[in-house]
Parts: sequence; structure tokens; C-alpha cells
Amino acid sequence: MVSAVTNGTAAGAAPVAYDDAVRRYEPVLGLEVHIELGTASKMFCSCPTAFGAEPNTQVCPVCLALPGALPVANATAVESAIRLGLALDCSIASWCRFARKNYFYPDMPKNYQISQYDEPLCSDGALDVEVDTPEGPRTFRVEIERVHMEEDTGKSTHVGGATGRIHGASHSNVDYNRAGIPLLEIVTKPIPGAGDLAPQVARAYVAELRALVRSLGISDVRMEEGSLRCDVNVSINPDGAGEWGTRTETKNVNSLRSVERAVRSEIERQAGVLDAGGRIVQETRHFQENTGTSVSGRSKEEAQDYRYFPDPDLVPVAPGADWVEELRAGLPELPAAQRARVRTEWGLSDEELRDLVNADAIELVEATVAAGADSGDARKWWLNELSRRASESETELAALAITPAQVARVCALVSSGELTNKLARQVVDGVLAGEGAPDEVVEARGLKVVSDDSALGGVVDQVIADNPDVVEKIRGGKAAAAGKLVGDVMKATRGQADAARARELILERIGSA
Repeated sequence: MVSAVTNGTAAGAAPVAYDDAVRRYEPVLGLEVHIELGTASKMFCSCPTAFGAEPNTQVCPVCLALPGALPVANATAVESAIRLGLALDCSIASWCRFARKNYFYPDMPKNYQISQYDEPLCSDGALDVEVDTPEGPRTFRVEIERVHMEEDTGKSTHVGGATGRIHGASHSNVDYNRAGIPLLEIVTKPIPGAGDLAPQVARAYVAELRALVRSLGISDVRMEEGSLRCDVNVSINPDGAGEWGTRTETKNVNSLRSVERAVRSEIERQAGVLDAGGRIVQETRHFQENTGTSVSGRSKEEAQDYRYFPDPDLVPVAPGADWVEELRAGLPELPAAQRARVRTEWGLSDEELRDLVNADAIELVEATVAAGADSGDARKWWLNELSRRASESETELAALAITPAQVARVCALVSSGELTNKLARQVVDGVLAGEGAPDEVVEARGLKVVSDDSALGGVVDQVIADNPDVVEKIRGGKAAAAGKLVGDVMKATRGQADAARARELILERIGSA
């Protein structure tokens, strides 16, 4: 039965199961990633950019668009854009301009956004991403159409509704602190050919781009704080149709998992609409974290609807060739090269390297190794204990209140025998709780391993006296039974005894050494 068609879409059309959808339709992706730069001041004024300040305390006549206020471009933001363009193998324009993009949002002070239109600073680049498949890793080349500079908008908070959106809200509050913060927009060319791997390709691209930006040090790319946001464009067309379908744009997706879910759910939704005899409307959509689906936002404008024209208040940007080459020479080791190097240096398997990448832990482990730790020990702490702590506190691994140097010191204390792994975990607890450096926590909590014979002797003698049946087994040749006594020593010393020395003393006392 075919659903009714309203305004060109099939009303109430049920989504199609994903495997069925990608078997009959070819998905085409397009990804637009917005990155807030980590500059000290905004794009066109000197206001600070620190995250989390009281609303409307980081504003001035320029970013509030008061009459007579004139913008001046942030040179560090221009440099950051060029460095990213070079890392993406883009061509860098020798001359380009800013444009005014006209549209009304309540959180846009000027009622236009300063952006770049037909003259972006960087164009025609590419980024290779790797996706795991049952047949092994597969590399996709994502071509970059442009990297351009612009300014961020303010932030609206809709109050009184059930969904946090304007529909149903009683009123809205606007915070202009974010208005004018430097943004880079990275726009891909259409990405066909991903097939059933389209969601994974989208996620892998955003993850690789995030790692690239982080390696350049131009943004903290914290998706949970909005410093990296992704707009996901999806269209589908029947296999063999020869032309691409109408695309939709799911706005401001703010986690890697959500990027993947947004692509998958939109493929399923569009397939359901087409199967029901409807057509896809070009529109923006809003992703719903709780359901993993999106809802319609507004019809999607074309470029001419924004009435772009060159901003008369800003001079053109004309980076000299010598400066561009100087920036190219100063690029750091990029993530792909770093992964290849650490794989060789640390002797990692594909699975071990993938675990490091998925945990965003390569830089942390490398810094821990540089501080003196063995690579295996460093990986163990960051991927196991510390990853668990980050998950429990719902924070990024790098945001934990412990430094690579402190982790390296914990590793050293364990290697020297001054701490057991159990005691070391207590030391990490103390560091994370703000009790000081590892040695300070050890001293304050009294956590060092007890290995002195005079300190252990009394405990060993008591344990032997309390377990005559175990002692007889040991004297009868069952040395493995000493494990029970060692365990009692460890319990009596709250895990601080040197287990190896405790075993030696037990066997010496019993006469079975």
C-alpha cells in the first residue's frame, strides 16, 4: 500500500531496514565540518574566546555589530587556516576576499555572517581514511572542495519546551559570547562509492580530520563543547540510475557516534520515502540523540538565496608564497605518518594500533614514553585503567587530571618494585582526586611496598602460626600451597607487602626454601 503524498514527501513512510536500503540504493555523502579555532581573540575583534564564560561578557561593539564598528581580520586565524589547508594538500589562494552571507537568525548580531564564498582561502585537497571491513582495512580518499574562514554565531537557549528547541518554548535567551569566534569550514566534494560502509566512512573522516587538526594545535576540537561540529549531507539513488538523488543536510552533529548514526538513519528514512512513492525534499534536519533519527528543520537554501557580496569593510587576504612555504616547512608530523612510525617503533599489531586510535591515546602514550616509560606499560595504563576512568566520568582521555609524566612516574614506581599494580591504582586515584604528584600521594597515603625483612618478618610469623595445616602441606612437598600464606600476608599488609619477598620468607621459616 502506498502512503499518501504531502508536499512531495510520503507522509508517515516507515524507514527501510539498512541492509535492504543499501542493497537497492547507492548513498552519496557530503560532509561539512566546522572547527572553532583556538585563538586568544575572535575573528574580527579583540574579544576573548574562552569557553564557559558568563553569558554576554565577552562581547564588544564589533561582534555585537553596533553602528560604526569595523572588523579587522585575525592574523593567527588566517595562519591556522593556511596550515590546515597545507595539511590537507590543498591549493592556497594567493588572493581572496571575505563575503557577507545574508540571512536572519536571532543569534546572528549583524543579520549577516562574514564568510567566504567564491574565493576560499584553500581548495582542492584530499584526506585518506581507513575503514575496517571483514576483508581487512580499506582506504577511502575523501576529496576536499574547500577550506574557508568565517565567524561563528551566538547561541540561543530555548526555555520552557520539552525538546530544547524553539517549538513549544515560552521564551529564548541569546548568549553572544560565541558570536565572532573564528571558524574554519571544511567542505568535502561528494563522496560516492562507499556503499554499505557509508556511515563508517563518514565517522572515519571526521575522526581523522579531528586528529589532524589536533596535531596542528589550532583547535581543541572538543565536540561536546561545540568546537567541532559536523553537517551531514546524504542522498540516495537507485542503483544504476546514473544521477544522484536530492540531498538533505543534518545539522550540527556533535559526536563521532552520532555522525555514523545520522548517516545510517537518513539512508533508511530516504529509502522509506522513495519506496512509498514520495520524493526527497532538500532541507535541513536536526539529529535526535535519544532516538538516533532526525526531524525536519527548514527548506534548504541555495547559494543565491544568501545574496553573497564582498564585504566592503575588510581588505583582501593575500598570503605571500614565501610565507606559505615557511608554514609548510613548519608543519608537524601528521597523524598518518605518526601511526606508521609508532607501529614500527612499538611493534604493534593492527588491532593494538586500532585500539590506540579509537581511544585517542597515541599522543598520550607517546608523551608517556618520552617521559621515560616503557611503551607497553604506557599503553596498558592509558588503554585500560585510565580509559575506564574517562568513561566513568564521561570525559575525554586527555582531559583527565593526570599528565603523561605522572603516568610515567607511576610506571617507574611499579617497575622498581616500590608499588604493586594494586597500590599503583590507588596512587592514580589520588592524583586524579587532586592530592598531588604520584610521590606525594604515595607519601601521604603510606602506599609503598613493604619489602624490609624486619617489617615483614612479624607478619609472616603470625600467618604461619595461624595456618598449621597449610604449613604441613608445604613441608610435605606442596610448595604451591604457599600461595595461601602469601595471600594472607598481602591481606594483612593491605596489599603493601612485596609478594616475592614474602614468599621467600615463608619458605625459609618453614624450612622448604
